[in-house]
Amino acid sequence: AVRKEYCARKDTLVEGLKKIPGVVYSEPKGAFYVMASLPVDDADKFQYWLLENFDHQGDTVMFAPGAPFYETPGKGINEVRIAYVLKQEDLERAMDVLAIGISEYQRKVMKITPAPVG
Repeated sequence: AVRKEYCARKDTLVEGLKKIPGVVYSEPKGAFYVMASLPVDDADKFQYWLLENFDHQGDTVMFAPGAPFYETPGKGINEVRIAYVLKQEDLERAMDVLAIGISEYQRKVMKITPAPVG
């Protein structure tokens, strides 16, 4: 039952990431997280912005910036590690909020016109 639940959570997360333009990821083969490259200039800067300056209907998202997981300087600067430890419906909402957050960040901070979501 636990394995089935985590497979469903993984599928929910992966399906959500597929819908966000510019996101690149590898589907996990056994881990409880996904490493994903986001269309942002710096995942750490993006995370701080999400937590300090953004919410969608009172919600925001939190993840681990990817760079600290690499030894090579500069590698993973726009990557994130997203654990799928939340319930499926919470993961669905998190993916929606992440997509909206990326779009707003691109527009407001990076000053680019974001790709349409969906």
